[in-house]
Amino acid sequence: MKKRFFPVALVASLLAFCGVQTSRAQTPEQVFRAAGTPHNPKVSVSWNRYYDYAGITQICQQLAKAHPDLVKLETIGDSYEGRRLWVLTVSDFKTGDPLRKPAMYIDGNIHSNEIQGAEFALYTVWYLAENFQDNRFIKELLQQKTFYIIPTINPDARDNFMHKPNNAHSPRSGMMPLDDDGDGLVDEDQPDDLNKDGHITFMRRKSPNGRYILDPQNPLRLIPAKPDQPGTYELLGYEGLDNDGDGKVNEDPIGYYDPNRDWGWNWQPDYIQRGAFKYPFSLPENRAVKDFVLRHPNIAGAQSYHNNGGMILRGPGAEEDQNTYNRDDNQVYDLLGKYAEQVIPGYTYMVVYRDLYSAFGGELDWFHGARGIFTFTNELMSPYLQFDRKTASGQEREAEQYDFNKMLLFNDAFVEWEPFDHPTYGMVEIGGFKKNYPRAHPGFLLEEDAHRNMAFTVYQTYQLPQLEIREVQTRKLSNGLTEVTATIANNRIIPTHSSQDLKYKIERPDYVSLKDQSIVAGLVMENADLNLGKEQKQNPSRLEIPNIPGMGYVKVRWIVLANKPDLTIEVDSRKGGVVTQKF
Repeated sequence: MKKRFFPVALVASLLAFCGVQTSRAQTPEQVFRAAGTPHNPKVSVSWNRYYDYAGITQICQQLAKAHPDLVKLETIGDSYEGRRLWVLTVSDFKTGDPLRKPAMYIDGNIHSNEIQGAEFALYTVWYLAENFQDNRFIKELLQQKTFYIIPTINPDARDNFMHKPNNAHSPRSGMMPLDDDGDGLVDEDQPDDLNKDGHITFMRRKSPNGRYILDPQNPLRLIPAKPDQPGTYELLGYEGLDNDGDGKVNEDPIGYYDPNRDWGWNWQPDYIQRGAFKYPFSLPENRAVKDFVLRHPNIAGAQSYHNNGGMILRGPGAEEDQNTYNRDDNQVYDLLGKYAEQVIPGYTYMVVYRDLYSAFGGELDWFHGARGIFTFTNELMSPYLQFDRKTASGQEREAEQYDFNKMLLFNDAFVEWEPFDHPTYGMVEIGGFKKNYPRAHPGFLLEEDAHRNMAFTVYQTYQLPQLEIREVQTRKLSNGLTEVTATIANNRIIPTHSSQDLKYKIERPDYVSLKDQSIVAGLVMENADLNLGKEQKQNPSRLEIPNIPGMGYVKVRWIVLANKPDLTIEVDSRKGGVVTQKF
């Protein structure tokens, strides 16, 4: 009798359907816990790969279901093509309203080809939730603070990049075809996937007039011939066809807008800066993020994940915006940036306009300039990660990419050159790096870099304002009056109001209230030792404090018509949280 074989996955599915439990490869009892890693996570996720929109949605749903007291999933709107924009609120819901705690905002994947930001953001949710029970630091952090995390704010372009032919540098938006050559047609001459492998690579052909030769160290690579050396190859650009019959190839590619030029701070139109769309916040995804941030004034810190280059960026994006960052704010940024360089090897703390170029209408500048939020943009995947060393740019860095692909990826990131009979160019060869390299992390580097970047955002969240009421003193005065003096301290480096916030009065002042009903005067003390203070004549029971500085304090004083006043004090700060204490 002929034996019949069934796929293992099918057998496992049938057994599960019938109620039969299949064995796991390892049980928790068989695993020796590695430091800093969840031992037995409720949600198992492989962090050495990338997930499309459906995969991200499933992980979000699983985390919210497995940790209902820590993770809440909701949508903030829909993308251009109708995909839900997911946001995960991560906090210990049992210790108070997340909206009343200082908050950290994180997003990723604003650009189509900058995919790993979504995994880095999701890893943060997973790590916080899965470590809450066993890690005292994480538990205390979520008791005191809130995270708002949007894994991808450009899900349409993400799925386009993953599921359709693209290269590592494909248009950032992933849609919006344009007529770049003015012939009245769009997309008629854009790169074509000639060998149908899902990657847009390069075309080359042998030619005695070419200016390239094969690299003797790596025949997959072309290098420029020396001036006195004959070339053997010419590069023809990305693989593609002359679809409109004008004798040109790939001259009318898909146009794009840049979602990171759409934000309403120092916005410039397309003819000044390439990539801007119709007007600020003309993109539905960015509008949804903007509206969410406006509804959550407790956001005091932010991180947006991009790629690549290994950079820890902060504003200003343009030289004209230097006045939005003063000495006090710069000091906070510098302290955080120095920490980031320590925990993320190979990454460099930089200022956009000073160290790169001027950029207008960026998310980074809107968060800081319009909302007064301390914000970083990390450009993920540093070349340093390839061989744990810094290299010069240009030819040396390109050579390292080929060496890394050969020595550690075993050429898995490269489409081997193969012949193709091109209708315009004749016999050519098609090949080159796949779309998942070198901007995207190889799998074995993905989790480590996700963890290091996550650690930086956790540290930034830890340094959000942490308020404490201390040194409450009373002194008897004449005529039945009592003087009450309190010190309100901020035990972290980030103030309750950035200098930009204070300059434009973006957020309301902090409130410090004494609950006694017989208050006759209230003062914000300028120098308590010299008894110098500024009286607040209206509503003296709730004093308005412009700012509680990082690693600093303010003193307040009330005069109360009572021998034994009610010493219940409340501090209510939008970005510093709410603290109530009875003395």
